[in-house]
Amino acid sequence: MHQSKKYTPTVPQAKPLDHLVLSRKTKDSALKLRDETLDYGALDCRVGQLAHWLLEQGFAAGDRVATWLPKTETACIMPLATARAGLVHVPINPLLKHAQVAHILADSGAKCLISNTSRLKSLGGGDVPDSCALHDEKPAMEVWKAVKSPLGPSDAAPDDLVAILYTSGSTGQPKGVMLSHANLWLGAVSVAGYLNVTADDRTLCVMPLSFDYGQNQLLSTWYAGGCCVPLDYLTPRDVIKACAKHEITTLGAIPPLWVQLVEQEWPAAASAPLRRLTNTGGALTERLVRQLRAIFCDADIYAMYGLTEAFRSTYLDPALIDDNPLSIGKAIPFAEIMVVNDAGEKAGPEEEGELVHAGPLVAQGYWQDSSRTAERFRPAPGFSEFGGMAVWSGDRVRRDRDGLIYFVGRRDAMIKSSGNRISPAEVENTALDTGLVAETVALGIAHARLGHEIVLFVRPQMGQGLDTEQLRRILKKELPNFMVPHHIIALESFPKNPNGKLDRTVLKKIAEEQIA
Repeated sequence: MHQSKKYTPTVPQAKPLDHLVLSRKTKDSALKLRDETLDYGALDCRVGQLAHWLLEQGFAAGDRVATWLPKTETACIMPLATARAGLVHVPINPLLKHAQVAHILADSGAKCLISNTSRLKSLGGGDVPDSCALHDEKPAMEVWKAVKSPLGPSDAAPDDLVAILYTSGSTGQPKGVMLSHANLWLGAVSVAGYLNVTADDRTLCVMPLSFDYGQNQLLSTWYAGGCCVPLDYLTPRDVIKACAKHEITTLGAIPPLWVQLVEQEWPAAASAPLRRLTNTGGALTERLVRQLRAIFCDADIYAMYGLTEAFRSTYLDPALIDDNPLSIGKAIPFAEIMVVNDAGEKAGPEEEGELVHAGPLVAQGYWQDSSRTAERFRPAPGFSEFGGMAVWSGDRVRRDRDGLIYFVGRRDAMIKSSGNRISPAEVENTALDTGLVAETVALGIAHARLGHEIVLFVRPQMGQGLDTEQLRRILKKELPNFMVPHHIIALESFPKNPNGKLDRTVLKKIAEEQIA
């Protein structure tokens, strides 16, 4: 039987999450809000005030507190305030609709929901459990900011539950990933370390705070003593303007947003201060790396791979990205990343297998869902150095002879056509390399004879038309016959899920309707 092992001694001792803001110089800027900037002393005070107010609501230790907000002050400091109060934070993506919010409230057993007036009005009578109190953020903020005796630092244990992050649920109802103080603390330490974030950095927070990396941008920046600038943007131009206005040094995004950003004009005032660009939520393409390099000549570009169940798994050293633009790199600090072949053994160089993540960043499982927890969270392979419980990602990867990992595709997204196993990414990247399209998605649609028909969705370059027959001719020249798309569908824009990622479920429905 597999024996669990102790974590490697190189992993530091985790602290209660609210302690992130305690060791910084109190007068350094920590959070840039619309009408004021909080230094670390003020931020710690606000955390204590909000924590005090939460306890005044009569919650018991471990109760869940949900927020459904844009990037307001309350939303930004709630992860630390709930930690200080001994509660569990449940951030809800502000783009979700009432039915999804109702599911999260019921599933998490949230004792209260803090939101704004318009969102609270959108909830129907059956959307909120009777045991869940509703609080309008604005009047609640007026009360908690007037608290005279802020709550002091917590003494929580590292393994105490502190947050439940719900996945987007593109393949079903959202499921809650349980995260401990140690998960979030060590995630902040790890990312701040390998990104080389310092106290004079300014991070533009554009991703939802309900998204694991969106929340980590706050936590890792605060761990390093830097300043966070939260932004709810409507257009890519809003991001560029904010970069210039606040002299942003760190910008993180997902591929669909990067694609939009490289299509814009970037004045020097916006691009020059940037020291690092970080990508998550999907693989970069060789073309996109070239476009980013052309605009941000002096910035480090970090390709990263992660999953909510273990937060972050790999990153690519920026010095390697020009020669290895499709790699997702190697394990981040405190993570052990294994490639396990179909026989359950350690995969050899260039051998495809499943990415398995072990170590202290592995979450505690899915909230009140033992069956799905058992599917994804399983003992680490016998050759693991960390041992213990691991996340079996379902993602297919390979490791080259230099130790760099390459994403092949999700097991459930692979296309099988005419007896051949096809990676959607290979078809997508070949189409992008033609220069005729800005975005692509390849997927398989069930076919009685072939197994799958290959459908390629494309978005033309901004301001340009698209000759799909020309594209097809080039693909026939560049791809083996069995990989050439059977259908090419052009769209003006791609559907996105609430986290901003491409929604393949909606695209599959469009394909099935058009092909039928």
